[in-house]
Amino acid sequence: MSEIYKALQERILVLDGAMGTMLQAYKFTEEDFRGERFKDYPSPLQGNNDLLSITQPEAIKTIHAKYFEAGADIIETNTFSGTTIAMADYQMEDLVYELNYQSAKIAKEVANQFTAKEPHKPRFVAGSIGPTNRTASMSPDVNDPGFRAVTFDQLRIAYKQQVEALLDGGADILLVETVFDTLNAKAALFAIEEVKTARNIEVPTMLSGTITDASGRTLSGQTAEAFLISVSHIPLLSVGFNCALGANLLQPHLEAIANKTDFAISAHPNAGLPNAFGEYDESPEEMGEQIEEYLKKDLINIIGGCCGTSPEHIKVISNLASKYKPRKL
Repeated sequence: MSEIYKALQERILVLDGAMGTMLQAYKFTEEDFRGERFKDYPSPLQGNNDLLSITQPEAIKTIHAKYFEAGADIIETNTFSGTTIAMADYQMEDLVYELNYQSAKIAKEVANQFTAKEPHKPRFVAGSIGPTNRTASMSPDVNDPGFRAVTFDQLRIAYKQQVEALLDGGADILLVETVFDTLNAKAALFAIEEVKTARNIEVPTMLSGTITDASGRTLSGQTAEAFLISVSHIPLLSVGFNCALGANLLQPHLEAIANKTDFAISAHPNAGLPNAFGEYDESPEEMGEQIEEYLKKDLINIIGGCCGTSPEHIKVISNLASKYKPRKL
């Protein structure tokens, strides 16, 4: 843990880019997702990217290595949907511990290899904890505003299981990301604190929200500053934003929180906004130009990429970050 804090004081840390974007290039079929072990599984499995940590581990390792080669200090585990709640879509709730454990183990192996090669630049693994596909503070039924598809306690239990597996697999950091509902995030943070207390350990926790549109609010209605205030009682390594917006549109929201917290500030924006086909067109150079504005304004401690970003994007971002000092903590 002290190594991460030390690195944060010395330089702007670089997070990896998109896992999904990289996996799409493999064009994995239903059979590839199933592998030998799940060839007779009763439900369709194509699209369950987390499962690839078990059925296609070499692809996951290769992607992690490409991001480290591009200059990343921190890679995220392939566990964005690694809760029983999200895995219910594939009837794979029973596999949650193994999925998270294996994903963290794979990422840690690759991180250790790069740290051994370059001891002056230690590499870290962030256990990716996604928002689930349910929301605790809003009703999915317009005709029944009081209805909730999930409770705080159900989320807490699901997140706790994921956190324990990520830590057992070797994650150095826990990253609660793409937060569209702060109540979901609070359940995840509560679960993390429970695990830390039970194990008598300290774990750096990153928290990254999502501003969903031009209104400048999260899906559950908070502005950037309100989001920060509502989570500031938790001891966080960093707070920031990812996904939904490109780098230029995200900047005002980073500016809104950068001078209001002692936490490190993180950002991993998309490569622009998606086009009509849902693809991201922003080149590494275009994205780099926008991110350099963050660096000039001293907004950032941790920077990376979300949807549509690749090792090429991270390489440009890493080169830029190396020229600037991190925001003072």
